[in-house]
Amino acid sequence: MSDKRAGDAANTAVKNDRATTKTDSVGRPGVEIDEKPPTDAPPTGIAALIAKIMALKPVRVLLRFGASGGEIMASGMSFQAVFAIFAGIWVGFSIFGIVLAGNPELMDAVIGQLSNAIPGLIGDEGAIKPEALAEARILGWTGAIALIGLVLTAVGWLASTRDSIRRLFKLDPPTTNFALLKLKDFGLAIAFGIAIILSSAVSLISNQGLSLAFDLLGIDTRSPFAGVVGWLVGVLVVFAFDTLVLAAAFRVLSGVKIPMRRLLAGAAIGGAALGVLKILGSQLLGGATSNPLLASFAVIIGIMIFLNLVCRVILIAATWIAVGMEDAGLDPRSLTPEQMEVERQKRVAEARDTLVAAERERLQAAIATEHGLARRRLRKKLERLDSLDHAEAVKLVEKG
Repeated sequence: MSDKRAGDAANTAVKNDRATTKTDSVGRPGVEIDEKPPTDAPPTGIAALIAKIMALKPVRVLLRFGASGGEIMASGMSFQAVFAIFAGIWVGFSIFGIVLAGNPELMDAVIGQLSNAIPGLIGDEGAIKPEALAEARILGWTGAIALIGLVLTAVGWLASTRDSIRRLFKLDPPTTNFALLKLKDFGLAIAFGIAIILSSAVSLISNQGLSLAFDLLGIDTRSPFAGVVGWLVGVLVVFAFDTLVLAAAFRVLSGVKIPMRRLLAGAAIGGAALGVLKILGSQLLGGATSNPLLASFAVIIGIMIFLNLVCRVILIAATWIAVGMEDAGLDPRSLTPEQMEVERQKRVAEARDTLVAAERERLQAAIATEHGLARRRLRKKLERLDSLDHAEAVKLVEKG
Protein backbone atom coordinates (compact mmCIF):
# COMPACT_ATOMS: atom_id res chain seq x y z
CA MET A 1 0.00 0.00 0.00
CA SER A 2 2.82 2.43 0.86
CA ASP A 3 4.49 1.71 -2.51
CA LYS A 4 1.25 2.42 -4.29
CA ARG A 5 0.79 5.73 -2.42
CA ALA A 6 4.38 6.73 -3.19
CA GLY A 7 3.80 5.93 -6.83
CA ASP A 8 0.60 7.95 -6.89
CA ALA A 9 2.43 10.88 -5.23
CA ALA A 10 5.26 10.68 -7.73
CA ASN A 11 2.90 10.61 -10.70
CA THR A 12 0.51 13.30 -9.44
CA ALA A 13 0.91 16.56 -11.32
CA VAL A 14 -1.34 19.50 -10.78
CA LYS A 15 -0.84 22.08 -13.48
CA ASN A 16 -1.28 25.73 -12.69
CA ASP A 17 -0.49 27.85 -15.75
CA ARG A 18 3.16 26.83 -16.41
CA ALA A 19 3.96 25.31 -12.96
CA THR A 20 3.51 21.60 -12.17
CA THR A 21 3.90 20.51 -8.54
CA LYS A 22 4.85 16.89 -7.82
CA THR A 23 7.27 14.94 -5.66
CA ASP A 24 10.84 14.04 -6.53
CA SER A 25 12.71 10.83 -5.71
CA VAL A 26 13.24 11.82 -2.06
CA GLY A 27 9.68 12.84 -1.40
CA ARG A 28 10.27 16.58 -1.75
CA PRO A 29 7.81 18.85 -3.55
CA GLY A 30 9.39 19.67 -6.87
CA VAL A 31 8.38 21.98 -9.66
CA GLU A 32 8.51 21.45 -13.36
CA ILE A 33 8.21 24.39 -15.73
CA ASP A 34 6.45 23.65 -18.97
CA GLU A 35 8.35 25.32 -21.78
CA LYS A 36 5.95 27.41 -23.82
CA PRO A 37 6.94 29.50 -26.79
CA PRO A 38 6.54 33.20 -26.16
CA THR A 39 3.27 34.50 -27.50
CA ASP A 40 4.12 38.20 -27.31
CA ALA A 41 5.99 39.67 -30.24
CA PRO A 42 9.13 41.68 -29.45
CA PRO A 43 8.47 45.40 -28.99
CA THR A 44 8.89 47.64 -31.98
CA GLY A 45 8.95 51.35 -32.63
CA ILE A 46 8.84 53.64 -29.59
CA ALA A 47 8.50 50.68 -27.20
CA ALA A 48 11.67 49.09 -28.58
CA LEU A 49 13.53 52.40 -28.31
CA ILE A 50 12.43 52.83 -24.70
CA ALA A 51 13.49 49.25 -23.90
CA LYS A 52 16.94 49.89 -25.37
CA ILE A 53 17.32 53.11 -23.42
CA MET A 54 16.27 51.45 -20.17
CA ALA A 55 18.82 48.68 -20.77
CA LEU A 56 21.71 51.15 -21.04
CA LYS A 57 24.12 50.98 -18.12
CA PRO A 58 24.04 54.73 -17.33
CA VAL A 59 20.25 54.60 -17.11
CA ARG A 60 20.32 51.54 -14.88
CA VAL A 61 22.94 53.21 -12.69
CA LEU A 62 20.76 56.29 -12.20
CA LEU A 63 17.69 54.14 -11.52
CA ARG A 64 19.56 52.14 -8.87
CA PHE A 65 20.96 55.33 -7.38
CA GLY A 66 17.44 56.71 -6.98
CA ALA A 67 15.90 53.45 -5.79
CA SER A 68 18.60 53.05 -3.11
CA GLY A 69 17.90 56.49 -1.65
CA GLY A 70 20.93 58.11 -3.26
CA GLU A 71 19.39 61.60 -3.22
CA ILE A 72 18.80 61.49 0.54
CA MET A 73 22.19 59.94 1.26
CA ALA A 74 23.98 62.58 -0.83
CA SER A 75 22.13 65.36 0.97
CA GLY A 76 23.05 63.94 4.37
CA MET A 77 26.68 63.48 3.33
CA SER A 78 26.93 67.04 2.01
CA PHE A 79 25.45 68.46 5.23
CA GLN A 80 28.06 66.62 7.28
CA ALA A 81 30.79 67.49 4.78
CA VAL A 82 30.35 71.22 5.43
CA PHE A 83 31.28 70.79 9.10
CA ALA A 84 33.83 68.06 8.40
CA ILE A 85 35.77 70.19 5.92
CA PHE A 86 36.08 73.22 8.19
CA ALA A 87 37.00 70.97 11.10
CA GLY A 88 39.44 68.96 9.04
CA ILE A 89 41.18 72.05 7.67
CA TRP A 90 41.59 73.54 11.15
CA VAL A 91 42.92 70.26 12.54
CA GLY A 92 45.18 69.69 9.54
CA PHE A 93 46.79 73.11 9.65
CA SER A 94 47.07 72.87 13.43
CA ILE A 95 49.03 69.61 13.09
CA PHE A 96 51.02 70.30 9.92
CA GLY A 97 51.15 74.09 10.22
CA ILE A 98 54.61 74.06 11.79
CA VAL A 99 55.99 72.06 8.84
CA LEU A 100 54.18 74.17 6.25
CA ALA A 101 55.20 77.45 7.87
CA GLY A 102 58.85 76.63 7.18
CA ASN A 103 58.13 76.21 3.46
CA PRO A 104 56.02 79.12 2.13
CA GLU A 105 55.90 77.68 -1.40
CA LEU A 106 54.48 74.38 -0.13
CA MET A 107 52.03 76.30 2.06
CA ASP A 108 50.80 78.25 -0.99
CA ALA A 109 50.57 75.03 -2.99
CA VAL A 110 48.44 73.35 -0.29
CA ILE A 111 46.16 76.37 -0.03
CA GLY A 112 45.88 76.45 -3.82
CA GLN A 113 45.04 72.74 -3.89
CA LEU A 114 42.26 73.22 -1.33
CA SER A 115 40.98 76.31 -3.11
CA ASN A 116 40.79 74.44 -6.41
CA ALA A 117 39.15 71.43 -4.76
CA ILE A 118 36.33 73.52 -3.26
CA PRO A 119 35.82 76.87 -5.01
CA GLY A 120 35.13 79.71 -2.62
CA LEU A 121 36.48 77.86 0.42
CA ILE A 122 39.82 79.67 0.82
CA GLY A 123 40.73 83.12 -0.46
CA ASP A 124 40.41 86.81 0.20
CA GLU A 125 36.70 86.60 -0.64
CA GLY A 126 36.27 83.00 0.49
CA ALA A 127 34.91 81.49 3.67
CA ILE A 128 38.43 81.09 5.12
CA LYS A 129 41.18 83.68 4.94
CA PRO A 130 44.66 82.34 4.09
CA GLU A 131 46.16 84.30 7.00
CA ALA A 132 43.91 82.47 9.47
CA LEU A 133 45.26 79.11 8.32
CA ALA A 134 48.84 80.17 8.99
CA GLU A 135 47.88 81.05 12.57
CA ALA A 136 45.96 77.82 13.33
CA ARG A 137 47.55 76.19 16.38
CA ILE A 138 46.55 73.94 19.27
CA LEU A 139 47.20 75.86 22.48
CA GLY A 140 46.33 74.59 25.96
CA TRP A 141 43.59 72.31 27.19
CA THR A 142 40.82 74.19 25.41
CA GLY A 143 42.57 73.69 22.09
CA ALA A 144 43.04 69.99 22.81
CA ILE A 145 39.36 69.56 23.70
CA ALA A 146 38.34 71.45 20.55
CA LEU A 147 40.68 69.22 18.55
CA ILE A 148 38.90 66.08 19.81
CA GLY A 149 35.49 67.47 18.89
CA LEU A 150 36.67 68.52 15.46
CA VAL A 151 38.26 65.13 14.80
CA LEU A 152 34.97 63.39 15.64
CA THR A 153 33.16 65.77 13.31
CA ALA A 154 35.60 65.11 10.50
CA VAL A 155 35.52 61.31 10.78
CA GLY A 156 31.72 61.36 11.04
CA TRP A 157 31.54 62.19 7.34
CA LEU A 158 33.72 59.19 6.55
CA ALA A 159 31.32 56.94 8.47
CA SER A 160 28.36 58.32 6.51
CA THR A 161 30.20 57.78 3.25
CA ARG A 162 31.02 54.18 4.19
CA ASP A 163 27.41 53.34 5.08
CA SER A 164 26.08 55.01 1.92
CA ILE A 165 28.46 53.13 -0.38
CA ARG A 166 27.64 49.81 1.28
CA ARG A 167 23.92 50.50 0.88
CA LEU A 168 24.42 51.04 -2.85
CA PHE A 169 26.18 47.67 -3.01
CA LYS A 170 23.20 46.15 -1.13
CA LEU A 171 25.40 45.24 1.83
CA ASP A 172 24.61 45.38 5.53
CA PRO A 173 26.50 47.80 7.80
CA PRO A 174 29.93 46.48 8.85
CA THR A 175 30.05 44.34 11.98
CA THR A 176 33.47 45.62 13.03
CA ASN A 177 33.80 47.02 16.53
CA PHE A 178 32.68 50.66 16.75
CA ALA A 179 35.95 51.82 18.31
CA LEU A 180 37.98 50.06 15.62
CA LEU A 181 35.88 51.66 12.90
CA LYS A 182 36.45 55.12 14.37
CA LEU A 183 40.17 54.40 14.66
CA LYS A 184 40.19 53.31 11.01
CA ASP A 185 38.33 56.47 9.97
CA PHE A 186 40.77 58.62 11.93
CA GLY A 187 43.71 56.92 10.21
CA LEU A 188 42.13 57.49 6.81
CA ALA A 189 41.52 61.15 7.65
CA ILE A 190 45.20 61.57 8.54
CA ALA A 191 46.19 59.73 5.36
CA PHE A 192 43.91 62.02 3.36
CA GLY A 193 45.60 65.09 4.84
CA ILE A 194 49.04 63.69 4.03
CA ALA A 195 47.86 62.89 0.50
CA ILE A 196 46.80 66.54 0.02
CA ILE A 197 50.27 67.70 1.07
CA LEU A 198 51.95 65.13 -1.20
CA SER A 199 49.78 66.05 -4.18
CA SER A 200 50.53 69.72 -3.54
CA ALA A 201 54.24 68.90 -3.47
CA VAL A 202 53.90 66.94 -6.74
CA SER A 203 52.04 69.86 -8.31
CA LEU A 204 54.75 72.28 -7.12
CA ILE A 205 57.55 70.05 -8.43
CA SER A 206 55.78 69.54 -11.76
CA ASN A 207 55.33 73.29 -12.20
CA GLN A 208 58.99 73.91 -11.44
CA GLY A 209 59.96 71.11 -13.82
CA LEU A 210 57.80 72.62 -16.55
CA SER A 211 59.41 76.01 -16.03
CA LEU A 212 62.85 74.43 -16.31
CA ALA A 213 61.83 72.51 -19.44
CA PHE A 214 60.42 75.68 -21.04
CA ASP A 215 63.65 77.55 -20.28
CA LEU A 216 65.72 74.78 -21.86
CA LEU A 217 63.49 74.81 -24.97
CA GLY A 218 63.45 78.58 -25.16
CA ILE A 219 59.70 78.85 -24.61
CA ASP A 220 58.40 81.90 -22.79
CA THR A 221 56.67 80.75 -19.58
CA ARG A 222 54.18 83.59 -20.00
CA SER A 223 53.12 82.47 -23.48
CA PRO A 224 49.63 81.02 -24.12
CA PHE A 225 51.18 77.64 -24.99
CA ALA A 226 53.01 77.46 -21.66
CA GLY A 227 49.83 78.49 -19.86
CA VAL A 228 47.78 75.74 -21.53
CA VAL A 229 50.42 73.08 -20.81
CA GLY A 230 50.66 74.18 -17.18
CA TRP A 231 46.87 74.06 -16.84
CA LEU A 232 46.72 70.56 -18.35
CA VAL A 233 49.41 69.31 -15.97
CA GLY A 234 47.50 70.75 -13.02
CA VAL A 235 44.28 69.11 -14.20
CA LEU A 236 46.02 65.74 -14.57
CA VAL A 237 47.51 65.98 -11.07
CA VAL A 238 44.09 66.78 -9.59
CA PHE A 239 42.48 63.98 -11.62
CA ALA A 240 45.03 61.43 -10.37
CA PHE A 241 44.54 62.59 -6.79
CA ASP A 242 40.73 62.42 -6.98
CA THR A 243 40.88 58.98 -8.61
CA LEU A 244 43.11 57.59 -5.86
CA VAL A 245 40.94 59.12 -3.12
CA LEU A 246 37.76 57.63 -4.63
CA ALA A 247 39.42 54.24 -5.06
CA ALA A 248 40.41 54.31 -1.38
CA ALA A 249 36.86 55.30 -0.39
CA PHE A 250 35.29 52.52 -2.46
CA ARG A 251 37.72 49.80 -1.39
CA VAL A 252 39.39 50.64 1.91
CA LEU A 253 36.78 52.80 3.60
CA SER A 254 33.67 50.80 2.68
CA GLY A 255 35.37 47.40 2.88
CA VAL A 256 33.75 46.25 -0.39
CA LYS A 257 35.62 43.56 -2.35
CA ILE A 258 36.03 45.12 -5.81
CA PRO A 259 38.25 43.80 -8.65
CA MET A 260 41.05 46.27 -9.38
CA ARG A 261 40.03 46.86 -12.99
CA ARG A 262 36.47 47.77 -12.08
CA LEU A 263 37.64 49.79 -9.07
CA LEU A 264 39.98 51.98 -11.12
CA ALA A 265 37.43 52.38 -13.93
CA GLY A 266 34.70 53.57 -11.56
CA ALA A 267 37.11 55.81 -9.61
CA ALA A 268 38.38 57.33 -12.88
CA ILE A 269 34.82 58.12 -13.97
CA GLY A 270 34.19 59.79 -10.62
CA GLY A 271 37.52 61.64 -10.78
CA ALA A 272 36.72 63.00 -14.24
CA ALA A 273 33.28 64.16 -13.09
CA LEU A 274 34.80 65.85 -10.04
CA GLY A 275 37.31 67.59 -12.31
CA VAL A 276 34.48 69.02 -14.41
CA LEU A 277 32.72 70.19 -11.23
CA LYS A 278 35.86 71.96 -10.04
CA ILE A 279 36.31 73.69 -13.38
CA LEU A 280 32.70 74.88 -13.30
CA GLY A 281 32.74 75.53 -9.54
CA SER A 282 33.52 79.23 -9.86
CA GLN A 283 30.48 79.65 -12.13
CA LEU A 284 28.32 77.87 -9.57
CA LEU A 285 29.60 80.12 -6.80
CA GLY A 286 29.01 83.17 -8.98
CA GLY A 287 25.39 82.12 -9.48
CA ALA A 288 24.88 81.89 -5.73
CA THR A 289 26.50 85.27 -5.03
CA SER A 290 24.40 87.01 -7.71
CA ASN A 291 21.23 86.41 -5.68
CA PRO A 292 20.71 89.47 -3.46
CA LEU A 293 18.70 87.43 -0.95
CA LEU A 294 21.75 85.20 -0.33
CA ALA A 295 24.40 87.90 -0.43
CA SER A 296 25.15 87.79 3.30
CA PHE A 297 26.00 84.06 3.29
CA ALA A 298 26.33 83.34 -0.43
CA VAL A 299 29.76 81.74 -0.06
CA ILE A 300 28.48 79.13 2.40
CA ILE A 301 25.44 78.44 0.19
CA GLY A 302 27.71 78.00 -2.82
CA ILE A 303 29.97 75.60 -0.91
CA MET A 304 26.96 73.57 0.26
CA ILE A 305 25.61 73.29 -3.29
CA PHE A 306 29.02 72.30 -4.58
CA LEU A 307 29.50 69.66 -1.87
CA ASN A 308 26.06 68.23 -2.60
CA LEU A 309 27.07 67.74 -6.22
CA VAL A 310 30.39 66.22 -5.14
CA CYS A 311 28.62 63.71 -2.88
CA ARG A 312 26.27 62.80 -5.72
CA VAL A 313 29.23 62.14 -8.00
CA ILE A 314 30.86 59.93 -5.36
CA LEU A 315 27.73 57.83 -4.87
CA ILE A 316 26.92 57.59 -8.59
CA ALA A 317 30.48 56.39 -9.29
CA ALA A 318 30.03 53.76 -6.56
CA THR A 319 26.71 52.75 -8.13
CA TRP A 320 28.44 52.38 -11.51
CA ILE A 321 30.84 49.87 -9.97
CA ALA A 322 28.02 48.04 -8.16
CA VAL A 323 25.93 47.66 -11.34
CA GLY A 324 28.98 46.49 -13.31
CA MET A 325 29.78 43.84 -10.72
CA GLU A 326 26.16 42.72 -10.66
CA ASP A 327 26.13 42.40 -14.46
CA ALA A 328 29.28 40.27 -14.28
CA GLY A 329 27.82 38.07 -11.53
CA LEU A 330 30.39 39.21 -8.94
CA ASP A 331 29.42 39.21 -5.28
CA PRO A 332 30.93 42.15 -3.34
CA ARG A 333 30.99 40.06 -0.18
CA SER A 334 33.81 37.76 0.86
CA LEU A 335 31.94 34.46 0.96
CA THR A 336 33.50 31.04 1.32
CA PRO A 337 32.30 28.24 -1.01
CA GLU A 338 30.38 26.77 1.94
CA GLN A 339 28.57 30.07 2.57
CA MET A 340 27.74 30.40 -1.12
CA GLU A 341 26.28 26.88 -1.13
CA VAL A 342 24.17 27.69 1.93
CA GLU A 343 22.81 30.81 0.20
CA ARG A 344 22.08 28.80 -2.95
CA GLN A 345 20.14 26.24 -0.96
CA LYS A 346 18.29 29.04 0.79
CA ARG A 347 17.23 30.57 -2.52
CA VAL A 348 16.10 27.16 -3.79
CA ALA A 349 14.09 26.60 -0.60
CA GLU A 350 12.47 30.03 -0.87
CA ALA A 351 11.51 29.39 -4.50
CA ARG A 352 10.08 25.98 -3.55
CA ASP A 353 8.09 27.50 -0.69
CA THR A 354 6.67 30.15 -3.00
CA LEU A 355 5.52 27.58 -5.56
CA VAL A 356 4.15 25.23 -2.91
CA ALA A 357 2.18 28.09 -1.34
CA ALA A 358 0.76 29.03 -4.73
CA GLU A 359 -0.22 25.40 -5.42
CA ARG A 360 -1.83 25.10 -1.99
CA GLU A 361 -3.86 28.24 -2.60
CA ARG A 362 -4.98 26.93 -5.98
CA LEU A 363 -6.06 23.59 -4.53
CA GLN A 364 -7.97 25.28 -1.71
CA ALA A 365 -9.78 27.49 -4.21
CA ALA A 366 -10.62 24.44 -6.35
CA ILE A 367 -11.92 22.51 -3.33
CA ALA A 368 -14.33 25.34 -2.56
CA THR A 369 -15.91 25.02 -6.02
CA GLU A 370 -15.90 21.21 -6.53
CA HIS A 371 -18.21 18.59 -5.06
CA GLY A 372 -18.31 14.86 -4.49
CA LEU A 373 -15.49 12.64 -5.78
CA ALA A 374 -13.61 15.47 -7.47
CA ARG A 375 -13.53 17.40 -4.20
CA ARG A 376 -12.26 14.33 -2.35
CA ARG A 377 -9.42 13.86 -4.86
CA LEU A 378 -8.41 17.48 -4.47
CA ARG A 379 -8.39 17.11 -0.68
CA LYS A 380 -6.07 14.11 -0.94
CA LYS A 381 -3.72 16.07 -3.18
CA LEU A 382 -3.72 18.91 -0.69
CA GLU A 383 -2.98 16.50 2.19
CA ARG A 384 -0.07 14.95 0.28
CA LEU A 385 1.28 18.40 -0.53
CA ASP A 386 1.08 19.48 3.13
CA SER A 387 2.67 16.22 4.30
CA LEU A 388 5.58 16.48 1.89
CA ASP A 389 6.06 20.17 2.66
CA HIS A 390 6.15 19.44 6.40
CA ALA A 391 8.68 16.62 5.90
CA GLU A 392 10.93 18.93 3.89
CA ALA A 393 10.68 21.65 6.55
CA VAL A 394 11.69 19.17 9.28
CA LYS A 395 14.62 18.02 7.13
CA LEU A 396 15.83 21.64 6.67
CA VAL A 397 15.61 22.29 10.42
CA GLU A 398 17.62 19.15 11.21
CA LYS A 399 20.16 20.10 8.56
CA GLY A 400 20.51 23.60 9.95
